[in-house]
Amino acid sequence: MLRAVIWISVMGLALCRPSENHLETESGEVRSEAMRRLLEVFGMEDPPAALARGHKQPPQYMLDLYNTIADVDGVTKDPTLLEGNTVRSFFDKLHSDQIEFLFNMSTVAKSEKILTAELHLFKLRPQASLTFNRHHFCQVSVYQVLDSSKKNVSQGKKLLSSRLVPIHSSGWEVFTITQAVRSWMSDEGSNLGLLVSVRTLAGLQMDLKTVRFASGRNHHHSKQPMLVLFTDDGRRAASLEITPKGSDDSPVGPSLPFPSLSLPAAARRSARSIDYDESGEKMPCQRLPLYVDFEEIGWSGWIVSPRGYNAYHCKGSCPFPLGQNMRPTNHATVQSIINALKLTKGIKTPCCVPDKLFSINLLYFDDDENVVLKQYDDMVAGSCGCH
Repeated sequence: MLRAVIWISVMGLALCRPSENHLETESGEVRSEAMRRLLEVFGMEDPPAALARGHKQPPQYMLDLYNTIADVDGVTKDPTLLEGNTVRSFFDKLHSDQIEFLFNMSTVAKSEKILTAELHLFKLRPQASLTFNRHHFCQVSVYQVLDSSKKNVSQGKKLLSSRLVPIHSSGWEVFTITQAVRSWMSDEGSNLGLLVSVRTLAGLQMDLKTVRFASGRNHHHSKQPMLVLFTDDGRRAASLEITPKGSDDSPVGPSLPFPSLSLPAAARRSARSIDYDESGEKMPCQRLPLYVDFEEIGWSGWIVSPRGYNAYHCKGSCPFPLGQNMRPTNHATVQSIINALKLTKGIKTPCCVPDKLFSINLLYFDDDENVVLKQYDDMVAGSCGCH
């Protein structure tokens, strides 16, 4: 009888204890869900395909722009520096002998607001045999092609931008083509490309050997023709509506869409334990490091910069009385007093949460190997306070 009871007890314990396979499956599901939600934070359904990075370099313009608006960790230096929250660079797909260009813009969502579009062309120096020229300036005009069969006559093209360019100069020339890109976004089939003409001040067609622009097939990739597009996907405005500054009903923190996942028991911790350090002493509300490593996540194959960033997190207690060093709101101060005096049952002490949030910038390759610079709001805890 006793032996039977022991056998039943052992079998009961075996049945209650989760198997290693079950824990691994649960852990895999948690990771999969977490990665899916992290992609949502970055506005993606799936991560772009990893590239053979040694064979693909981002345009210098995009690197310079990133370094202008972001520090070494990707944190925005000044929110007013960037128009919108997304910048994309597109390379020419036509590779024509003439000064004609075609850019595939299928990766741009139709919901995005087109702010500015620019055509970047690298002007080469005239060939040595043609350096002597009585003209010092030429008229460079950029047209939107409306009809491929009539692109060489006025009815088949539309003037977008035109200006004087020094003939003997060398370097990047930038032309605004916003009007054309907006029309392409409203009707994808209307994207027949761009045409550039070079004429004398008298209106005569100039020899293309005299005024030369780098092409995608005959010159170094750093000088390739490029379309740069500034857009806004509306995420910034939505973020401000969801978490208004100074809201007392919710923590002033990033609204990352991570629900309560079913974690293994070993991963669960008492909420009270966050207020104590290793020695058992109560820890005041403070900002602590929280490094997000893109290589560990598996994203280093498509992200150019940064390699990771410090998101920081807030940890600690908000005991009565709240000092100004804890940056309390008036609401938190009143809540702390009510809690200390035990005037109302169930009122807890204020929480240690972010009270200032900064945006970060990501420079990355998309699925079409275009380089994208995107700004994400509310990604770094700038400071912590009791709320």
